Amino acid sequence: MKYFIITLFLGFSAMLQAQNTLSGIVTDKNNQPIKGVSVYASELHKGTATDENGKYTFTNLPNGNLKLTFTFVGFGTQNKTINSLQKENTLDVILEETIFQMDEVIVSTAFNKIQSQNVMKVEHESIKELQRKGTATLIEGLATIPGVSQVSTGTSIGKPVIRGLSGNRVLVYSQGVRMENQQFGDEHGLGLNDSGIESVEVIKGPASLLYGSDALGGVLYFNPEKFADANTFKANFNQKLFSNTLGSNSSLGLKTSTDNWKFLARGSYNTHSDYKIANGDRVTNTRYNETDFKTGIGYSNAKFSSVLRYNYNKLDLGIPEEGIADQTTSKETGYPRQGVFNHLLSLNNVFFFEKSKLDVDLGYIANDRSEFVDSNVAGLHMKLKTFNYDAKYHLPKIGKVESIFGIQGMHQTNTNSGEEYLIPDATTNDFGVFGTANYEWGSNVLQGGLRFDNRQITTQEHGTAGEEGYFKAVDKSFDSFNASLGYKTNLAEDLTLRLNVASGFRAPNLAELTSNGVHEGTNRYERGNSDLKTEQNVQTDVNLEYKNSHFEFFANGFYNHINNYIYTSPTGEMIDENAVFDYIQNNAKLYGGEIGLHFHPHPLDWLHFETSFETVTGKKQNGDFLPLIPANNWNNTIRTEFKIKNWLEDGFATLNFSSTFNQNNVSGFETKSNEYILVNLGFGGKVKFGKTAFDINLNGNNLLDKSYIAHLSRLKNDGIPNIGRNIVFGVNFNL
Repeated sequence: MKYFIITLFLGFSAMLQAQNTLSGIVTDKNNQPIKGVSVYASELHKGTATDENGKYTFTNLPNGNLKLTFTFVGFGTQNKTINSLQKENTLDVILEETIFQMDEVIVSTAFNKIQSQNVMKVEHESIKELQRKGTATLIEGLATIPGVSQVSTGTSIGKPVIRGLSGNRVLVYSQGVRMENQQFGDEHGLGLNDSGIESVEVIKGPASLLYGSDALGGVLYFNPEKFADANTFKANFNQKLFSNTLGSNSSLGLKTSTDNWKFLARGSYNTHSDYKIANGDRVTNTRYNETDFKTGIGYSNAKFSSVLRYNYNKLDLGIPEEGIADQTTSKETGYPRQGVFNHLLSLNNVFFFEKSKLDVDLGYIANDRSEFVDSNVAGLHMKLKTFNYDAKYHLPKIGKVESIFGIQGMHQTNTNSGEEYLIPDATTNDFGVFGTANYEWGSNVLQGGLRFDNRQITTQEHGTAGEEGYFKAVDKSFDSFNASLGYKTNLAEDLTLRLNVASGFRAPNLAELTSNGVHEGTNRYERGNSDLKTEQNVQTDVNLEYKNSHFEFFANGFYNHINNYIYTSPTGEMIDENAVFDYIQNNAKLYGGEIGLHFHPHPLDWLHFETSFETVTGKKQNGDFLPLIPANNWNNTIRTEFKIKNWLEDGFATLNFSSTFNQNNVSGFETKSNEYILVNLGFGGKVKFGKTAFDINLNGNNLLDKSYIAHLSRLKNDGIPNIGRNIVFGVNFNL
């Protein structure tokens, strides 16, 4: 905590006001002012809106460069950069009507470029758009993004999969810091609630240059809810109801800002009964309850910006072990169950200098995880405490070259207080140093970087040698050098090509190094291997993208070679009627990609057709298939947009067909999966009654009540289908 206080003090002591101001007028192509345009300076966490004359104003702006984003429904986003701010600055903007998605600023990459200027192809989705699909959880929504899927246990536990890699191979960032919540476990979910999250960015491929270990397969980067515009107060309430689980999700948020100070708070509660399959039966003990609270306070002036955020998340999860047994609509979890408490505290600071800046992110995460087998006495109780630091110095621009030098690190402790140990008490220390540069000329961008990392893992001996639950002491050090190189160019006016080659790494986790016992939920005896080596990969990506006013097309291809891929393999032995699995290593390769198009025919401005196909194949060096590889999927959506007189604006209706193919490429202990097609409907918009306005959405997911079993469902081996028909109704009030 002392690091937070020192950094906060240093930041607030640097408040010499430069008093730079910026103003301008936003109009359409007919020179008519547009009221209500959102103007946002992301680095300052500062926003405003245009008045009835289309005018906006910012004060107390820093020296140097300033990036602004102008957004308004029905118009294309404008991203502007003002170089070398003066005392008084003027910027007028003309917005043009558009029917395609906005060109978003990408926060998860090094230089925060808009997507059209970015060397890497990054998927950006707003949480609002994901929620419009009627999904019950955050991870369900993420699984609708091409190249992303989930390993699920019922509806309560979901783990993200990016192009066939999951668990510790996918790094999750929230509030600018890496999430650490024992993600190695098969039944350890994401631990994030979608309330209070603005959007998500998905990096598909190794991102170790920026994020270090565990970003071998990709990164999920969650952008938190924005603060209110300057000198405004906003209150928001939303409610969602779910027919299948008799579920409810309620959220209330408050936020206010002055020119310099800003504050927000949001609380939510999520509760669900056991989910129902197509024949009407409920899957016993898949119920769960979730409480989530997020708050933040920020300050910015001409020299400095600081944002302190806190997230508390409490999960009460049932663990399904009996399959379809007792039928109840109770929301009180039975045994076995999990209790998870997660505290996330983050501090983001940006120091502005004349021609450079320094970003400093500090994070503290306390994850408290318990498992209760048959009573309220926890058999398993793990406490994981993690302190993260990340400092990036953006050097002064030299000609057309931008460069960043950074250091990152982590100090982590795991302690056990229950009788059962999954992993031993341990300490992990990370340190990394990196440099990256971006060179842009015309429509071409070249970006590259180098990085070195060290991870030190020390564990304590526990138990009696030769018996189950014995953990020998381990003291290991893992080093890795990584590099990336990317190139982006416009082959034609509307045609973009991106080529990227990057390496990544992942140090073995505690479970892989030390396991010695029955892993609950897997019904197998797992033995770790303290001699495991670091996983190291090289991935090649190609992205081709065409976009004009009525047609979008993209094609992504990748080849990923991984040395020393870690996985469990059956030995043929049995211990106490449990099959024994050892952690071993083999070289592996994954390849595949995504392809899709979005067609908006003229003059049918209200009609959209979107289609995408995704595929991935994973093999070991000996030709055997890797486990947990998602089946191929073909997704088709017809969407209409409309307005009904003066009472429904921003209306939409969607018809979606999601076709999942047979998965016959399975590892030795997996079972094959059959194909299935799900039909989903959606309807919604902004309803207006006089001065009262609110958003609604009504979704019918798996509308035909199809009985199916997803390949990555952990209930598949028991023959338990996924969720049946689910009608979701949501309403959102801005109070």
